[in-house]
Amino acid sequence: MSPARRANTEASRLDSHLGFWLRFVSNHVSAGFAAALEREGVAVSEWVALRYLFDGDGASAGELIDALGMTKGAVSKLVTRLEERQLVARRPDDDDRRGQVLTLTRQGRALVPRLARLADDNDAYFFGHLPAAQREELIATLRDIARRHLLRTVPVD
Repeated sequence: MSPARRANTEASRLDSHLGFWLRFVSNHVSAGFAAALEREGVAVSEWVALRYLFDGDGASAGELIDALGMTKGAVSKLVTRLEERQLVARRPDDDDRRGQVLTLTRQGRALVPRLARLADDNDAYFFGHLPAAQREELIATLRDIARRHLLRTVPVD
């Protein structure tokens, strides 16, 4: 057997790697959800921002930058798009005269549960065949990996 052929047989197969399968499944899950959001006229990064704002009474641009792991310029453009669609509003920050607080408008607050159902439907499509205990274990395993490697930024695109 030639050295090149031997090296090829000694290398592990692509599909023998857990990372391969995580990315393979993740890409399909993400693409399915992105397509569902697109039909609603929303990008994944906009969904993440809307969902983040939904959970609180408002956030500064800096908090949104940290939560999304995006640059200041990218978040500024994202917020401007959401503002133009009347989903997000800016108001002065009572604690910082130069700062602003970003909040959801009534339309934005009404949209988030609809988009969350799309996320739920996408999860059900890809993972609904798994028993609840197996889904919970998979989530716990992935959270443990994220915690051990200090993975904090939310994937937005």
